Amino acid sequence: MTGFDFECIPRIISRDGASAGLAVLAGERGIRRPFVVTDRALLNTGILQGALDGCVAAGVAPVVWADVQPDPPDRSVVAAVAEARDSDVDGVIGFGGGSSMDTAKLVALLASTGQALDETYGIGLARGPRLPLIQVPTTAGTGSETTCIAIVTTNAGEKKGVVSPHLYADIAVLDPTLTLGLPPRVTAMTGIDAMVHAIEAYTSRHKKNMLSDTLSHRALSLLSGNLLRVLRDGSDLPARRAMLQGSMLAGMAFANAPVGAVHALAYPLGGRFHVPHGQSNALVLVPVLEFNAPAAGAMYGELARDFLDGDRAACNAPTAEEFIRASAALVSAMPFEQRLRDVGVREDDLPALATDAMKVQRLLVNNPREVTYADALAIYRSVY
Repeated sequence: MTGFDFECIPRIISRDGASAGLAVLAGERGIRRPFVVTDRALLNTGILQGALDGCVAAGVAPVVWADVQPDPPDRSVVAAVAEARDSDVDGVIGFGGGSSMDTAKLVALLASTGQALDETYGIGLARGPRLPLIQVPTTAGTGSETTCIAIVTTNAGEKKGVVSPHLYADIAVLDPTLTLGLPPRVTAMTGIDAMVHAIEAYTSRHKKNMLSDTLSHRALSLLSGNLLRVLRDGSDLPARRAMLQGSMLAGMAFANAPVGAVHALAYPLGGRFHVPHGQSNALVLVPVLEFNAPAAGAMYGELARDFLDGDRAACNAPTAEEFIRASAALVSAMPFEQRLRDVGVREDDLPALATDAMKVQRLLVNNPREVTYADALAIYRSVY
């Protein structure tokens, strides 16, 4: 770890109510006609209305595209790009969860360059320049507001990643008041997703560095210390703020030290069975931790200090076993299904899931321990 590269977005604004100032931020970036990317359910809640009204009052004319779908299908992204081009927009605002922000990244890129979506899958294949881009997360999970990654679901049900520095936003706006209405189930799924980002960035075999490690530690401390709080009381603003900041820090960490087998094994569950991404991660998290322990045990022991921060006695000599037990206890407390059979997976689907997971070599190469097809199949079977 003598030398490293670290990339991040140029500006982050973290402030209660910060989303009300979107018009000013858009104007600073020269945006007069922003393409606002969100989903219909979020738009119908009305939490976007204040920002839209502020834009109109400031002479900014937003074009709202509210057709984002979960785990955005390629056809949905292509439709959004076409609409942005037809609307002659000069910037993009992503407003929502990871699916909205990932779609916004790709719209900002492809509406500007004319490159085809399927030409960008992979690492460093996307061309620039993109349109100005502002991201506003409404969940504390993906950290997409600070990453250079966008995930798309192909027509064949396979998840593909676009990884490029061109996808870093100009500004991320963290407004915890936007997350107050998140239901417990969504809060739980997104919270676990963020924690997995911190864990896998810390144990990544490639590009792990002192900055990503520092971010992972702080992120895991914030997330593990506040997830149960926000599940007990969704109106707890300090806890919501901590979750949103923890998610952001985890995003910055894994954008530089990429994730591994948890995500690789989670992707087929989303692609084939439309299991929400955070829940997919939660389903395979503990068995992957157990599988990785021979190679990552010392690092898990280091992370245990963050996870067990409220229990000083356990922190005296943290171990990988303590970390895995604490992770299992937290996952088991989440208000969603805990077994593959409970989310529509049949036992005879497991070999296909393992086959699909082995295709995600972009992530598997980062895992601290090599994963074979037999390993993947055994992990799926253990949580069936």
